[in-house]
Amino acid sequence: MLILAIETSCDETAVAITEDGRRVLADVVRSQADMHALYGGVVPELASRNHVATIGALAQMAIDKAGIGKKDIDAVAVTYAPGLIGALLVGVNFAKGLAMALDVPLIPVHHIRGHIAANYIAYPELEPPFAAMIVSGGNSLIADVRSYTDIRLLGTTRDDAAGECFDKIARVLGLPYPGGKPLDDLAQGGDDTAFPLPRAKIEGHPYDTSFSGLKTAVVNIVHNAQQRDEELDLKSLAASFTAAVSDTLVPRIMAAAQELGYDKIAVAGGVAANSRIRADLVRAAEQAGKTLYLPPLSLCGDNAAMIGCQAYYEYLAGVRADMTLNARATLDIHENGW
Repeated sequence: MLILAIETSCDETAVAITEDGRRVLADVVRSQADMHALYGGVVPELASRNHVATIGALAQMAIDKAGIGKKDIDAVAVTYAPGLIGALLVGVNFAKGLAMALDVPLIPVHHIRGHIAANYIAYPELEPPFAAMIVSGGNSLIADVRSYTDIRLLGTTRDDAAGECFDKIARVLGLPYPGGKPLDDLAQGGDDTAFPLPRAKIEGHPYDTSFSGLKTAVVNIVHNAQQRDEELDLKSLAASFTAAVSDTLVPRIMAAAQELGYDKIAVAGGVAANSRIRADLVRAAEQAGKTLYLPPLSLCGDNAAMIGCQAYYEYLAGVRADMTLNARATLDIHENGW
């Protein structure tokens, strides 16, 4: 089954052609990072307008790259939630028009379910059930993946997402946007114990996280140093911050897998590209005797291949949308908003 998939939930315009949920024939991504770097973060209106300007050409590019014709497409899939509402609407409306023109089914896909499915592309042998941790610019959550389409939320952030904190701390330290990679590079060789930073716990909710206090602590350290005209060890501050994020995330996913009785753990999202977090996950999984699935860096960020992969399993489960499909800025991973 060939699916043309569309992803426009934030600032990447992406179109892919996937086959039977595991094979990627084409995956085209147009990043807007350089444009948004001028403002230190994503400007929603600019992101939406850029999606409008590029999505049609990218769709044709994906079809050409896959070596297929439009008549070969069996279904159209699209991210409809969660994300920036204007950006999502561009993808949803393009997908509706394309599905109508081709007279094929329209498959709505939850963005976070797509991130989990990135692991199916990287690891063809991976099948549910397993525990999953998804950490990105807008989300930090732990889920029980009971089947390809039965996914239950175990814990989420009470405030900021981990990826959002990386970007904001990078900006405070004078690093370029997006901040994940520059902050990761800066932390190399730093002393991760140099700055005592908080690791928040929420009583009665062991899988929930909170990063606002950590973010505030780092900002205060930087501002106090600036006011006193003191030089900071930025490498060690970056390393200490990254260690605090990892110490918050890794034990939670390990505890969730243990409680669920799963031997498999999958990790997804842009923050899963961080070298410290990846190393800590590998070490913890080995110690616990768990099999860890970490997608390659190319599949950690937003892309349409993961949407097409998840769409295949949604289709098998009977998920379809009609021309009334709307975008949703927020939606829990286990809910259907279509």
